[in-house]
Amino acid sequence: MAKALFGHVVAPAELRVAEENAVLRAKVRRLEQEVAQLRAERDARIAHELLTMAGENAEPALA
Repeated sequence: MAKALFGHVVAPAELRVAEENAVLRAKVRRLEQEVAQLRAERDARIAHELLTMAGENAEPALA
C-alpha cells in the first residue's frame, strides 16, 4: 500500500533519479573500498621493500 501511495505521490521521473542516485552511491562505496584496499596493499609492499633493503643490519628506531 505504501509503495503504491508513494508511486502515486512522487512523479516517475523523480523515482528514476532517486534510483539512479542509490546506484551511484553504491558504486562510490564500492570504489572507496577498492581504493582503501589498494592503499593497504601498497603500504604493505613499501614496508616489505624497506625491510628488505635494511637487511640484517636493521636496528629498531628510537621513539
